[in-house]
Amino acid sequence: MKAFVFPGQGAQFVGMGKELYDTNSLAKELFEKANDILGYRITDIMFAGTDEELKQTKVTQPAVFLHSVITALCMGDAFRPDMVAGHSLGEFSALVAAGALSFEDGLKLVYARAMAMQKACEAHPSTMAAIIALPDEVVEQICAEVSTPDCVVVPANYNCPGQLVISGNVEAVNIACEKLKAAGAKRALVLPVGGAFHSPLMQPAKDELEAAIQATPFHTPVCPVYQNVDAKPHTDPEEIKANLIAQLTASVRWTQEVQHMLADGAVHFTECGPGKALQGMIAKIAKGIEGVTIEGTN
Repeated sequence: MKAFVFPGQGAQFVGMGKELYDTNSLAKELFEKANDILGYRITDIMFAGTDEELKQTKVTQPAVFLHSVITALCMGDAFRPDMVAGHSLGEFSALVAAGALSFEDGLKLVYARAMAMQKACEAHPSTMAAIIALPDEVVEQICAEVSTPDCVVVPANYNCPGQLVISGNVEAVNIACEKLKAAGAKRALVLPVGGAFHSPLMQPAKDELEAAIQATPFHTPVCPVYQNVDAKPHTDPEEIKANLIAQLTASVRWTQEVQHMLADGAVHFTECGPGKALQGMIAKIAKGIEGVTIEGTN
């Protein structure tokens, strides 16, 4: 069975999508439609902007979404998924590619999400950190010990065995990093991000996005969509919406998602979009499982 997966924020690079735009008429049409919807030429930043311009959440999220979705839509008959999934932002890309959301509605929601998250980031000094080579349960335990109602740190992204990203207030993340290094983490690296994604600090963004999601028509996808909040396959539009709303303050359970896809028969994974981050994660999750093929589209 074929699984198509879609990356999240952090996969962006200057020049992303330019070759697609230059060589594929459908891609050019969709990129230009996106420029019109957003009210500015995001393609100028994607193709020839600076790293700093591209790193802004309000630019990054629609840019990665556009590159990923347009890549899938331009694959033609080669895009025949038995299941799809996306990492954080990538879940929106997966939903559009699987027909649960229109291209236009998906882009509008991603832009609304990006703006709401940027606002939430500016309201609190917050950050994220990657914890390398510690069991998940040790990270969970130390986060629970350090976290308080006023100074939060939580597990945010279960990326693959031995790689878990934590998220929260700057002070709490720094304390947790010291304790995690003392507990044996090979690295506890604070990430260059604007805020505490997938933590309770994103509640204002979640409230804002919920209204937009509830007002958007969702459809039954052409195949199951494995979602971040529970790592399980979903096809019911109301369940998909509820999980998408919950995603902003909940952990991304990517390790468990891939494990469920493997258990459900996935043997071929294709990453649609910029970079190779998901390919690396899946290779570690599927380690030792024979017959699994992992590839990208760029």
